[in-house]
Amino acid sequence: MLDISLIGYGKMGRMLHELASSHGCRVQSIVDPLQEGCLKEIDGKQLAAVCIDFSHPSAVLDNLRKLAAAKRDIVVGTTGWNDHLDEVRAMAEDNGIGILWGANFSIGMNIFNRVTQFATALCDKFPQYDIYGFELHHNQKADSPSGTAIQLAQTILSQSSRKTKAVYDKLDRRIEPDELHFASVRAGSIPGTHTVGFDSLSDTVELIHRVRSRACFAQGALEAAKWIAGRKGLYSFNQMMEERLC
Repeated sequence: MLDISLIGYGKMGRMLHELASSHGCRVQSIVDPLQEGCLKEIDGKQLAAVCIDFSHPSAVLDNLRKLAAAKRDIVVGTTGWNDHLDEVRAMAEDNGIGILWGANFSIGMNIFNRVTQFATALCDKFPQYDIYGFELHHNQKADSPSGTAIQLAQTILSQSSRKTKAVYDKLDRRIEPDELHFASVRAGSIPGTHTVGFDSLSDTVELIHRVRSRACFAQGALEAAKWIAGRKGLYSFNQMMEERLC
């Protein structure tokens, strides 16, 4: 049984707590300054060897600095910090810890990403197909586009000879041929839907991944916590999946 600490006790934190024991983990402590009964700040003396952060984009980097200084292995489920990847890599190396991050901890989404990679390579051979994407999330999500949308866009760009950059914002002009438009919608209680499409004058091919329960993210994060324990360096959830698949 792996002891873990939860950083952030919102919907995902509660789901992790609920599913932990059935996935070989035991919650030792919970840190959330806004929730009753939780630790108000990160305290190395009360942290388990592995910490899972599903907090808030505005807090995640400060959390990671404190957890790294405490020499704890970390699973980062919070998104919106991708521009600081080099800094986080340095945290792992300088402190001799393991950090595993993922834009999306759903195993199904990681399969979807690989399907998108293959489909883009196929459609790239037929110039009549233009590529697009869009994602839908609940109205409480703190970042836009989603980290998963950015990951999918990067996958598409890696396989397309015609698309060289992604555009996520509203366009007040005609899109350029080399631009991939990946749009975002925020409404209601949608856990997460990502669509990638290939459109021609005569037909459309669409790939869709639709989350039915946040449990899929929690299950993946708990598996990641067991995988990262004792490792050194920065890893992505994709790397964990590659090891499992091989």
